[in-house]
Amino acid sequence: MEKVLTPPRVPAFFAARTPFFYGWAVLACLCFAGFARQGPAVSTLSVFVKPLIDDFGWSRTALSGAVSLGGILAAVISPIIGPFLDRAGSRLLLCYAVLTTGVALLLLSLTQSLAMFYVLFCFARMNWASPFELGIYGAVNNWFVSRRRFATSVATLAQMAGLVTMPVIAQLAMLHGSWRGGWLAIGVLTLVAGFLPTWLLLVRRPEDVGLHPDGAAPPATAGSAVLPLAPEPDFSRAQALRSSAFWLLLAYTVLVYPIQAGISLHMAPNLIEHGIAPAITATIVSTFSLMSAAATITCGFLPRRLPIRYPMAAIGLLLTVSPLLMKAIAAPGEAYLAAALFGFGVGGILTLLPIAWADYFGRANFGAIRGVALSAQVIAQAIGPLISGGFRDWTGSYQASLSVLAVFGALSVVAALAARRPQLG
Repeated sequence: MEKVLTPPRVPAFFAARTPFFYGWAVLACLCFAGFARQGPAVSTLSVFVKPLIDDFGWSRTALSGAVSLGGILAAVISPIIGPFLDRAGSRLLLCYAVLTTGVALLLLSLTQSLAMFYVLFCFARMNWASPFELGIYGAVNNWFVSRRRFATSVATLAQMAGLVTMPVIAQLAMLHGSWRGGWLAIGVLTLVAGFLPTWLLLVRRPEDVGLHPDGAAPPATAGSAVLPLAPEPDFSRAQALRSSAFWLLLAYTVLVYPIQAGISLHMAPNLIEHGIAPAITATIVSTFSLMSAAATITCGFLPRRLPIRYPMAAIGLLLTVSPLLMKAIAAPGEAYLAAALFGFGVGGILTLLPIAWADYFGRANFGAIRGVALSAQVIAQAIGPLISGGFRDWTGSYQASLSVLAVFGALSVVAALAARRPQLG
């Protein structure tokens, strides 16, 4: 019989007897872990770029390479750790991710060479792209089914809060010291925010403590006045790989993530090349972030009965229109509109795709199935900046890359609409 890995300090009777559904406590833990996740995020690294270049003389290309290499490592390990997640649950995986990421960030304060920086940052970035992603959404999907869209939006919103907060904390620490103090500050914040709640409170699945997803009552029996919940899909990884829905969702993933990464990294330079002042550019980028958060909240209130392929197609349409608008920017108002549509699209894909994988293939083997897809996702994210940067260097502008990314967006709409929920048997 499979061993149930429940936290030793949270006995089953406590989790089952809280005056509220214990899944909300689990969701709170995941919010803390998601916040802590953002220490090795690109936006956090960005505040260290100039100090590191000034001290060591490294190139921006060298620093960017650490982000890409970390993503490649995540693509390698994701299919391996996915089945572990299904067996052991998110608690051990997230505790490992938080602890080792926090230690790596602390050790970055001791950096003396580019090789040392690569070892530590690539390891932390690998955790960011794979164990955190699988662990957070694996737990959300185990505890929530009918409320999955709302719970996923809350977990994603907490991660966006970390994206905003971590660079600010690092910058404040550097104002009162050096970049080494900045790494220490976010390393400590990662450990304090993420480790203890996860270690003490996270439980693998509601069934492990005698509960049911969403706090629902046990399934209704025949003749009951209460209608039973629709049965949840239960695909193995092999069964999922044989379905057209898997490959269509995968196609959608590899089409939208180059848009997300390619435009996000190069948004500010593109706006400046269109004659937008740097100060205004900063507020436009902030608009992008705010609209991403707005999309995450909106996705949480989508009706459960609405097939998820329709909002995914709508998001793909936004990611088609926004690059085309960015090509024609002539005034700040047009830039704000393009950034707002793009930001809403990015928030949508970050929230909807984890939901889609669970809705289509179920909870039991979510890690194994999502682990395969995550490998393709992180590679797609690495390709996006290469498309934008390569076309910029080749043609002297971002116009060609934006056209290519708009085509990706249009194809993603087709993939989303074709990705109908699969049926076993």
